[in-house]
Amino acid sequence: MAFPTLLARALAPAAAIAMLAGPAIAASAGELAQVEQHLAAAQSMTANFVQTDSKNHQLAGTMQLKRPGRIRFEYGRGANMLLVANGKTLTFIDYDVGQKSSWAIAKSPLSVLLSGNPDLDRIARVLPSADSRILLVRARDSRRPEFGTMILAFVKTPGAPAGLRLEGWTAIDAQNKRTTVKLDGQRYNVAVAESAFSYAEPAKKAKR
Repeated sequence: MAFPTLLARALAPAAAIAMLAGPAIAASAGELAQVEQHLAAAQSMTANFVQTDSKNHQLAGTMQLKRPGRIRFEYGRGANMLLVANGKTLTFIDYDVGQKSSWAIAKSPLSVLLSGNPDLDRIARVLPSADSRILLVRARDSRRPEFGTMILAFVKTPGAPAGLRLEGWTAIDAQNKRTTVKLDGQRYNVAVAESAFSYAEPAKKAKR
């Protein structure tokens, strides 16, 4: 089954997730442990990405990730903006309008992906998948629902960290707005310079 179809299944109502039987839950514990092992083993990553928002608008670019807490989304042509996390703060910069917004990584759905020591038992569940090669994980802190939900999609791949390759994710914010990121060209544990997680301040635009 194609990745987009599987990811759509991952967005099924919570009631469907709750239908997991006892044996399935037991299996899920092992799969969650495998995801934790993957996140711990993959200390850095680079990839190409295609981002699709809730209005089906798409942007493409390159991603650099370095755990804990650092990521950079460099958008391609036609999108003069940047999303970067420096270990503590996630910042979005729109250079065309000369504005930026920042918030704590811990308050973002991306915190699950960027954790240096992930503990998924309390906040994560494995979702049903029609393809045994695909592992879908939904992470949401019920104590902090305002931080949003993250649905991660992995492909079981020999040779990848802990036998998993991250294919992408869907982030769902507190307003139920969804942003889906699909990856390709993934490379793990490659050198990523610390300078990748800095940025140029946007120039203030003159008021009209």
